[in-house]
Amino acid sequence: MPTKILGERIKRKEDPRLIRGGAHYVDDLKLDGMLHMAFVRSIHAHATVKSINDSAARAVHGVVDVIKGKDLEGKLGFVPCAAAMEGLKVPDHPCLAGEEVRYVGEPIVAVVARDPYTARDAAYKIEIEYEPLPAVTNPEKALEKDSPLVHGKFPDNLAFVATMNGGDWKSVEGDASLKAIKQRLVNQRLAPASMETRGVIASYSSGEDAMTVWSSTQIPHLLKTQLAIMTGIDEARFRVITPEVGGAFGSKLNVYGEEGAACFASNKLGNPVKWIESRRENMQATIHGRDQIDDLEIYMKPDGQVVGLKCRIIADLGAYHQLLTPAIPTLTASMILGCYNIRNVFVETKGVFTNKMATDAYRGAGRPEATYIIERAMDLVARELNMDPSEVRAKNFPSPKDFPLSLPTGVTYDTANYQKTLKKVLKASGYSKLRKEQERLRKKGKYLVIGLS
Repeated sequence: MPTKILGERIKRKEDPRLIRGGAHYVDDLKLDGMLHMAFVRSIHAHATVKSINDSAARAVHGVVDVIKGKDLEGKLGFVPCAAAMEGLKVPDHPCLAGEEVRYVGEPIVAVVARDPYTARDAAYKIEIEYEPLPAVTNPEKALEKDSPLVHGKFPDNLAFVATMNGGDWKSVEGDASLKAIKQRLVNQRLAPASMETRGVIASYSSGEDAMTVWSSTQIPHLLKTQLAIMTGIDEARFRVITPEVGGAFGSKLNVYGEEGAACFASNKLGNPVKWIESRRENMQATIHGRDQIDDLEIYMKPDGQVVGLKCRIIADLGAYHQLLTPAIPTLTASMILGCYNIRNVFVETKGVFTNKMATDAYRGAGRPEATYIIERAMDLVARELNMDPSEVRAKNFPSPKDFPLSLPTGVTYDTANYQKTLKKVLKASGYSKLRKEQERLRKKGKYLVIGLS
């Protein structure tokens, strides 16, 4: 008899080794002859690197090598961007910065030593002379004509513009019977902080011209492909092993410059090279999430039915593209209508370079931003018309007979019964009683908040 999944308690296969301490993380692994890597990172959001003095670091007992950006030129490829969009500006993204740094935390120098403590101590002895340059960290200011340029090779900081236009907007904007609401929403920048920080070990075998990489990545297969391209090693001779990831939520769904630098160092030195990210590095140089400004317009009938939704999105991409950076905010546009049957939609998305770490996929990858936009829209309608938020939502749900439902965003939903689900949730939560309690407490100056999404 086949095992049931829905409604059944299913034991997870990975739990026993995790509970008993039998799991292995990248930092647990020790290879013969293994060396350790530490990075010197930019202390400026934007600056020219005038000079690097590594003599004191090289003199430290136990230091094996000091690697700079110029050492990688022509020998190690750029950090890849897999997103392809019409008109997208893609800057070169070196694994180690060259003559210019563009965000705080950008790696400049890699120090390789016989133990991690020596590597870090020696990294502190690297002397870098900077000439600070004007920086821009506000994406709206980055779009202004007199803004400092993040990349001098481009005429402005606009990385791309994507437009979605579905339905009949002329009739919506020209309909005097519709009520309009405008609201600015901000999806703040977030820094993922998984239990285990990033980690990588690269081990090159010169006899076979083969590379083995252990990484706490979420994408071992894609990492293998991209690192093979970056290093020039045949992908058939490239192997990536992922032990326990230790949490990620998208932040390790990337190919990072540190992984490329570790491969380069192992190839050059002939030893396995390990790098384990510190918590400070994690906050600075692992991808960030969200960071959108959303200017929203809602067009509705007096009974609460939403006829049209317009949103202008400014997405802060940071200084470089990571693997999927420019694609993430476009997912906000595709899911912006959520579970509501709104027949007219217009979304303009502008991706903007700033002097920050790149944003990329984090916990839903653009879709949580869409959820925030559309659910706030429903609450704004309820407030404007003095309706209950649950009533507004039910009003704008498609009916079960509307499925399969093709929305003007280009997506199709196969089947659902949102009305039945909502009624069940409201009953199970005692929603009507909660609303009465909310009113009672409000008269006493106490505030009970009830949220729907």
